[in-house]
Formats: sequence, structure tokens, C-alpha cells
Amino acid sequence: MANENNEEGNTKEMATLALDSNKQKEFEDRVKRISATANDLTPGVIYLGHIPHGFYEGQIRKFFSQFGTVNKVRLSRSKKTARSKGYAFVEFSCDEVAKIAAETMDNYMMFGRLLKCKVVSKEKVHPRLWKGSERKFYSIPRQQEEITKHNKEKSKKEHEKQVENILKKEKRKRKKIKDLGIDYDFPGYASEVKTKLPKHTKFSDK
Repeated sequence: MANENNEEGNTKEMATLALDSNKQKEFEDRVKRISATANDLTPGVIYLGHIPHGFYEGQIRKFFSQFGTVNKVRLSRSKKTARSKGYAFVEFSCDEVAKIAAETMDNYMMFGRLLKCKVVSKEKVHPRLWKGSERKFYSIPRQQEEITKHNKEKSKKEHEKQVENILKKEKRKRKKIKDLGIDYDFPGYASEVKTKLPKHTKFSDK
């Protein structure tokens, strides 16, 4: 979430901005009137799609707080990389505020992305919708992890398994070429497997 702080300044500038600059005062007054009645109404949830990169939980909460009190924010993220999937759910303390937010922000241009925003019906709001909404996410260096995994020293058993997988893939390639009616043969990895070992191979006694 390194980019989250980078976008925070831009988010502050966007707060309480109307889609039409000529209606800015009217927009602010409308937000204040709706927010003033929030305590008398039930919570409402909106779906937010086409979210631009860098617009994360903190920015979403801060930006949508201009409409009224935000209870929860859940940005959908990848379990493997923790990267944003580009959509989120926001719960307001007032369902009328949620409606106004959805109407105002639908098709709103933000950082080159056209936001999609709509109210989520109460029937579709369930506890699992907010699973992980309070978690802190951090960027995972997957590329570096894969490089480290590939370059680590291998035992004899690991080397044999690696060779087995390579030979299986090569066999499938040969079959595919043959099925296409192509008369072609190549030495491949099989011709070297008995004489050449990986650079990072270290056989143990186990």
C-alpha cells in the first residue's frame, strides 16, 4: 500500500467537489442537509467499481466522508498479492446519504477512471461482505520471492523432481508437434539430463 500515502494529498483536494463546478455551493448544502439527518436513518451500503490504482481504504473513507458518516469500507484485494481488485463496498450510517453518494459519484471521472457507483439492496448485505475490512494490507514482493525460490540450492530429490517435470513438458510438446502432422525431432533436455546438473544443485545425504 505504498501508493496510498502518495494519493492522499490528491484525495483531500477532491473532497466536497461537485461534478458541475457551477453547482458547488448547492452540492455542499445538500451534503450538509443529508448529513444532519443521518442519526435518524438506517445504514446504507454502496458498491464502488472501476476504482483507480492508489485509491485505497484510507482514501475511500476520507473522500466519501464528505457525504456523511462512513461506518465501514471494504476494498476487495487479491489474497496472493494484496493488490486492489478495483471494487469496494462502503457503508454509511444513513441510507439516504448512501443514495445521494451513489447518484453523485456514478460515472465520476477520477484519475482517468470512470467510477461506477450504486446502492446495494439490504437483502444482499451480509456479514461476510465486510470480512477483512479492518485488516492492514502490505505489498508482497512476489517477484523477488520467486527469484529466491528458483535460485536456492536444491537437494538431490528436488533436482530429480525438477527434471521429471521438465521431461514431462517436453514429452507433451513432442506429442503436440506429432499430432499436428509435423515431422520434426530435436535433442531437447532429455539428451543433456544425464550429464548436466543445475548450477545451484547441492546434493545432501538425505
